[in-house]
Amino acid sequence: MEREAERTEVTERVEAFLRASGVPFRLYAHPPAFTSEESARVRGTAPEEGAKALVIKAGEEFYLAVISGVRRADNRALRRILGTRVARFATEEELLRLTGCRPGAVPPLGNLFGLPMLMDESLRRCEHVSFNAGSNSWSVTMRREDLERVVQPRVCAFAAEP
Repeated sequence: MEREAERTEVTERVEAFLRASGVPFRLYAHPPAFTSEESARVRGTAPEEGAKALVIKAGEEFYLAVISGVRRADNRALRRILGTRVARFATEEELLRLTGCRPGAVPPLGNLFGLPMLMDESLRRCEHVSFNAGSNSWSVTMRREDLERVVQPRVCAFAAEP
């Protein structure tokens, strides 16, 4: 099957991690999607349920920050939360080195990559979340409560309206 080739090592790791965690989830292939809007459309999910994972560098440390697909990260809030004067998105090279993923394909599973994880409190309004599973053509949908339980993020407010 053509789509099987698009499954990555990270997709395999995501599936193994979630199975080992014992939480219900759905892993599925779909046409490639590169924006939050495209992802919601091909998944058939609400845009606000998209759990967008962003790798942030604050000082010398990297963090995985997860926000709703309809929001954007507020750099000022992130700097305040992380106690730093400078915070930026990871470069594509750093992202690949840290996660094995291309931009847009990172799953919100900081523990898979040894990255401390922040989750914006706005995601708590969602019963379910959907996210890329190491590929722009594979996604997971699961209960937000289960995601929060298995990754144990620091929940705080750092997202702004688009």
